[in-house]
Amino acid sequence: MIHGAVPPRDVLLRFITENPDRASKREIAKAFGLKAEARVELKDALRALEDEGYVEKKRKSLTRPGALPPVTVLDITTRDKDGELIARPADWPDDGGVAPAVLIRQSSQARSKGKTPVGGVGDRVLAKIFPAKERGGPAYTGRIIKVLDKKRDAVLGVFRLHGEDGGGRILPIERRGDELAVPASGVGDAKDGDLVEVEVSRAGRYGLPLASVRTVIGSVASEKAISMIAIYAHGIPHVFPARVTAEADEAGPASMAKREDWRALPLVTIDPADAKDHDDAVHAEPDPSEDNPGGVIVTVAIADVSWYVRPGSALDQEAAKRGNSVYFPDRVVPMLPERISNDLCSLKEGVERPALAVRMRFSKEGRKAGHTFHRIMMKSAAKLSYQQAQAAIDGRPDDKTGPILETILKPLWDAYRIMTIGRDRRQPLELNMPERKILLKPDGTVDTVIVPERLDAHKLIEEMMIQANVAAAETLEAKKQALIYRVHDQPSLAKQETLREFLATLDISLAKGGNMRSNHFNGILSKAEGKPFETMVNEMVLRSQSQAIYSPENIGHFGLNLLRYAHFTSPIRRYADLIVHRALVGSLGLGEGGITPKEEAALDDIAAEISTFERRAMAAERETVDRLIAHHLADRVGQEFDGRISGVTKSGLFVTLPAYGADGFVPVSTLGRDYFIYDEAHQALTGEKTGLGYRLGDPVRVSLAEAVPLAGALRFEMVSEGRKMPTAIRSFHKSGRRDRAFGRKQPGTRPPRGKR
Repeated sequence: MIHGAVPPRDVLLRFITENPDRASKREIAKAFGLKAEARVELKDALRALEDEGYVEKKRKSLTRPGALPPVTVLDITTRDKDGELIARPADWPDDGGVAPAVLIRQSSQARSKGKTPVGGVGDRVLAKIFPAKERGGPAYTGRIIKVLDKKRDAVLGVFRLHGEDGGGRILPIERRGDELAVPASGVGDAKDGDLVEVEVSRAGRYGLPLASVRTVIGSVASEKAISMIAIYAHGIPHVFPARVTAEADEAGPASMAKREDWRALPLVTIDPADAKDHDDAVHAEPDPSEDNPGGVIVTVAIADVSWYVRPGSALDQEAAKRGNSVYFPDRVVPMLPERISNDLCSLKEGVERPALAVRMRFSKEGRKAGHTFHRIMMKSAAKLSYQQAQAAIDGRPDDKTGPILETILKPLWDAYRIMTIGRDRRQPLELNMPERKILLKPDGTVDTVIVPERLDAHKLIEEMMIQANVAAAETLEAKKQALIYRVHDQPSLAKQETLREFLATLDISLAKGGNMRSNHFNGILSKAEGKPFETMVNEMVLRSQSQAIYSPENIGHFGLNLLRYAHFTSPIRRYADLIVHRALVGSLGLGEGGITPKEEAALDDIAAEISTFERRAMAAERETVDRLIAHHLADRVGQEFDGRISGVTKSGLFVTLPAYGADGFVPVSTLGRDYFIYDEAHQALTGEKTGLGYRLGDPVRVSLAEAVPLAGALRFEMVSEGRKMPTAIRSFHKSGRRDRAFGRKQPGTRPPRGKR
């Protein structure tokens, strides 16, 4: 760009976003070195951006719609997984969607010298705002200028009556939480066994800290109470406001305006047997075109959520606040009300439903030859489960699958075999990490834990959805339409080096260099296949990977080995997919419900928010599983279990029980009277005197010493003797490149609880 010339629109928008305190016309002109005539041209360009909704004027400065001003009043609401404070603007309009998150930066050096005001959860602060430089987290960072209002922290716990004075105790739900005392005057309406929110009022030098009950959430003994702990602890919205449900209830059938009639096409849904909503349907047939001999046409139809959930509506604002549906073993917290997700946007068998469809052509070599998007009205020919469809292909059709086996199911499997050729050539990351599913009893407690069988029917749907997602990203790029990508960066150099050191202990090499590909890791996994350390290697490769996030900037998807990728196939349960649907509708001229300039201008913020909400959901789901399993095992203290070492630290060992998918901790202080040496490269703890030790992936026998259901924590004691460590590890220890972990129990300490 020539200095002195008016910059392109995208450069202007980036400057306004990144420099909110220098976004007046005069400052912009000065920054780009614009003189008299160019300043007139700049004025016209900025007015055009304002007229189109990409920027808005506040006093003399320009801002992106929904952007925070340079100095903002914030409420600090929570902490992220790293313990950093997260805040949101104290004043945010109801029609502004979800309030953006701000990561509060507080340097320990500045705090210690008293130069920077220190904030905490619950405080209201005045902060200087900066656009975030890193992807995947909050869209802004902030530095506290002044603490305006100090508030006491709220703590979640379970109230238990204690003593005869009417007071009680609060049992913490956090693994590292402390028990609290509640005097009779602070009990309020709480009853024994209630999940409550309390305010800590005093913590003296002696005795338990005092607290008073602020809110009664409900009985912890009730059905589904375990998941409610995570819902409240993570602040997950779970009750739809009246205006949202009213808007959903008022919605009616979609019109045929700008919609193709595909009701005669025999699309089918294939989902889990217990699925309540069906947002994707598939169809395949041989390609009749002479220029694609042996090729196939694959059609994927996705529920047209964008027709019902319009930008800025009550439904849209609530969906943006949730970001995604959250799936617990005992309930689902949906992104959209059931009237939308389980009814109007569920592709029910034999019922007319609006959809956005992509028709893809593949050559017989599995290469995509082209694709087109269509807004349609469809009617599902059959609702099938994965097991039902697979059984039909395997020669066991039932009354529903028998009549459609030759005409619908076999063509789908023929297309899948062709698509598999392309997948094998692409070589996405192929980790072997079986997922476990908890089956519950009617009372909400654990019945059993299973590893569902991975069928070709699952893989068929997965591959067709991946290709539809790729097609969406390609189409929007071709239309030069801004969108939210699903991106997955390659492993960091530091994580690569940690993995390389570990693999070297198994005589497996990992090439050095920054340009890694997924097939490099597949080569490592194939070398470990069938070996005693196969699970251990899969675990370490998984740990080396970056976190997939949402971003308007494309860096590709490392794990899937794709140059461009966007989420399109689940708009019922993911807000990112809804944004992609709107972008397709708008850029292809498919009618109402397209993306707006205001949304386009806010894509950075939206991507950051939904990435954060996704991690919130994952944490809540994981903690709920931990609590359910701990509750299930609470009456089996003293029993022995087969386990596998899944983590090694200076403090002790994390052990996974494969039968339950649960993790527990073995403190190093309980391993014996030897001095145990921690070896990070070999992921081992080894006795200094005996040479016996434990290593990541080792099968072990453990005894359950303690189960804390509310915190989801298990503590084990090691039953298995340590094994003789390889010579290489013992030599490594003697070289001094290790940390010492004392096996002898120290006076006055208690074993730590918890897990990774």
